[in-house]
Amino acid sequence: MTETPSAKPPVLMLMRNPSPWALDDLATRYTLLSEPAPGIEVVITGGTEGIDAATIDRLPDLKLIAVCAVGYDQTDVAHAHARGAEVTNTPDVLTDDVADLAIGLMIATARRIPAMDRYVRGGRWVRDGAAPLATRFSGRRIGILGLGRIGRAIAWRAVPFALEIAYHARSERRDVPWRYEADPVALAASVDVLVVATAGGAGTAGLVDRAVLDALGPDGMLINIARGSVVDEAALVAALAEGRLGSAGLDVFADEPNVPQALLAMENVVLMPHMGSATRQTRAAMAQLVIDNVDAFFAGRPLLTPVPRGN
Repeated sequence: MTETPSAKPPVLMLMRNPSPWALDDLATRYTLLSEPAPGIEVVITGGTEGIDAATIDRLPDLKLIAVCAVGYDQTDVAHAHARGAEVTNTPDVLTDDVADLAIGLMIATARRIPAMDRYVRGGRWVRDGAAPLATRFSGRRIGILGLGRIGRAIAWRAVPFALEIAYHARSERRDVPWRYEADPVALAASVDVLVVATAGGAGTAGLVDRAVLDALGPDGMLINIARGSVVDEAALVAALAEGRLGSAGLDVFADEPNVPQALLAMENVVLMPHMGSATRQTRAAMAQLVIDNVDAFFAGRPLLTPVPRGN
């Protein structure tokens, strides 16, 4: 007698733009749903979407939240753990692309590459002649705020360019050759370029405030490839508008996809639409890691990249 195949386990998808091939792959083994319901043990979500406590509480059978991002600050991890659910993320596979973008933003901001592209395309080179001068990037002091996987990758990439590299993290690291500063203000005061690479979440919200921006100064450059919440965006806009900060290269914002109108009008600011990990290769690797974690859960195997409890 032929056995009737069992129903495919339900998985709740809370990502706005999942990879089509990943959806196809998941759909071969799981029933993909878009609304919470009893019986759902697994949720897949993105770093910007996350899942809050109220939604978690609508999933009485929840056992796993698989976050397709390295950052999980939009997911209530503490509540998930309290409910007995595990959380996974996608570290390592996106480190190189985010670090590459940080270097690209530093060069693009210093040398005004987007503005010069507009200068040529708009006919101003023909009409107005030579463009305004840019700023040299090589030989500047670079500070890294947050020295996790991505922060370290940025620092190592910056070595050939930098006069000096310094960093601030929760504690001094003995396995790196760079200068440690005890707080963000001291770090900003000692460098020309400050790269924000720390994790998001309540613990770092507004960490880069007016005091940090003023310490960086009118010739300083701020690069943010972390989370928009880490920077006091109103203070940043004011510092740039008033000339208390020289320039900024930003991949993340406080209220994405909304960007303050004042920033859109500034020629000394380079803006990106949260593209740190947005290459075909890395997004495929992130999706595959999510799938591997979900498959491991349903197979009863250890999760590949669990977020430690207490985080």
